[in-house]
Amino acid sequence: MNIKDIAKLSGVGVSTVSRVLNNHPDVKKETRDKVLEVMKEHNYVPNNSARILKSNNMKHIGVLVKGIFNPFFSEMLKIIEARINQIGYTMILHHYDANNLGDSEGEVLVSFIKGKRLQGVICLGGNFSKIEGEFFEDIDVPVVLTSVDSHMKISNQLFSRVCINNKKAAYEATDYLIQKGHKHIAIMLGDEFDAGVSNRRIKGYMEALAAAGIPVNKGYVVMGGYDYAPAYESAKVLLANQPEITALFAISDIMAIGAGKAISDCGLKIGEDISLIGFDGLNIGEYYTPSLTTIKQPGTRMAEKSIDLLMELIEKNGSNQNIILETKLIERMSVSQIEG
Repeated sequence: MNIKDIAKLSGVGVSTVSRVLNNHPDVKKETRDKVLEVMKEHNYVPNNSARILKSNNMKHIGVLVKGIFNPFFSEMLKIIEARINQIGYTMILHHYDANNLGDSEGEVLVSFIKGKRLQGVICLGGNFSKIEGEFFEDIDVPVVLTSVDSHMKISNQLFSRVCINNKKAAYEATDYLIQKGHKHIAIMLGDEFDAGVSNRRIKGYMEALAAAGIPVNKGYVVMGGYDYAPAYESAKVLLANQPEITALFAISDIMAIGAGKAISDCGLKIGEDISLIGFDGLNIGEYYTPSLTTIKQPGTRMAEKSIDLLMELIEKNGSNQNIILETKLIERMSVSQIEG
């Protein structure tokens, strides 16, 4: 009995049986169960030698992305995919939401590597600080963590890293507002349970306030969920409860734009009544009204460095590295000077 016989008995095509044998995710559960039951009934044992040979010749690079919606990562993905295709590999993309999955981020990563038989992985975002060596004891696949925190404690034996100094960048954004005369400065974080970028950026914010002798007001710290709608709602509550604030630092441009609409809907003018600064440097910020002052991450360089470093590791031409790139403050129209 061969794969054609199994396909005929199951009432499906040969390609479907092949996908079941290779554990592809694009097969309906009922179809997969039906094919597996036919194999069991007829004691079918697949010829693994051809499959093993095929798997050894695969040239797949995985990209593991934390979060379903992240425009900053989307812009980087275009660059990463183009470079992967250019060097003759295929990109396999997998999104995950750490808030909704039962497995740890390390378990998601290992499952992704094993399930897709990857030659290397780039992880966009995520917290991999708790992963120990035994997680990867039977896996010899290079992993590059991109846009994670530069202070995250990770094993240099397991990972490379391409990132920015989030605390330093947030300090710069907050100090910029202080130098513009602002003292009542609110900050919008993504998620209070985020041990990565939210944690480091609020530390930069607090250190800048402390350096200027400005006390931290807990009422000025709000969550925006890294999306337009929750940022909008959170900003409306902030403005109602803390009407004295003169500036808001949102740690992503998307949240800044959501908060900006709330500011306008409350009858206030951005850049006059309330100054607003974002983070990421997305193209949309330049075309927002008024144009958005922001901390620009070097997304293009991060993407290019990530794939170049990964290929060095795949080809055994290098070792794991920690690469920290510089950010840049982009001054536009959403921040104003306060006199006196």
